[in-house]
Amino acid sequence: MDLSTELTGKTALVTGGTKGAGKAIAERLAQAGAQVIISARNAATDTQPNLHFIAADLGTATGAAHLVSEIKASYGGVDILVNNLGGSDTPGGGFSALTDEHWLQTLQANLMAPVRLDRALLPYMLERGAGVIIHISSIQARMPLYESTLPYAAAKAGLTNYSKSLSNEVAPKGIRVLTVSPGFIQTTAAVAFIKQLAEGAGQTYDEALQSLLHTLGGIPIGRPAQPEDIAEFVAYLVSPRAAYLTGTEYVIDGGTLPTI
Repeated sequence: MDLSTELTGKTALVTGGTKGAGKAIAERLAQAGAQVIISARNAATDTQPNLHFIAADLGTATGAAHLVSEIKASYGGVDILVNNLGGSDTPGGGFSALTDEHWLQTLQANLMAPVRLDRALLPYMLERGAGVIIHISSIQARMPLYESTLPYAAAKAGLTNYSKSLSNEVAPKGIRVLTVSPGFIQTTAAVAFIKQLAEGAGQTYDEALQSLLHTLGGIPIGRPAQPEDIAEFVAYLVSPRAAYLTGTEYVIDGGTLPTI
């Protein structure tokens, strides 16, 4: 099979597709021949010209509705949906440092955004009896860091559970739904997160990084994931080569999780 054309004729949406793993996934799907739409609140200055950008704040119902409206008007729908948007910017300090607003903002971006997009874009897939949805979760769904990312971990646990349930519902109708749960990915957002941890704990960047790695139990493979590591696997999962895979969570963490 020619990997440069295996997604030819497919339209894909990658949320949070302007940076980090999302950008790498979008570029990899385009390399495989897909027409790729990316969304984020703001356009990146280095976005590839073959990626079709739509501005949307998916942390709100209005933003999700705007994105869906634009997609339906210009493309009809999508064959591949990669719900990659996510992240945490809540303060450290455990449960007592978090307000209702912190919780709601995190749940909106990390759980409700995928739920809304799935609900709006699944009918197009169901009409055709084919489609793939990827939910980018996190190993924190199983390995929460209460001192730094409590709402994020809870939201990702909900996303992983929801993804399995959705797969059970739509797999008989030809739609594959899968979860990819990365560990520590070396991105600019990860660097900013570690700086935030350092400031909160009165540590240097290196001290905060080592503290985070210690909390995770280390990375046996010896390095963080690169965005391209995640992108390559997602490209496989959405391709015809993975036609029998659905309802499964795939962990990409370099061996970080200590359990099977």
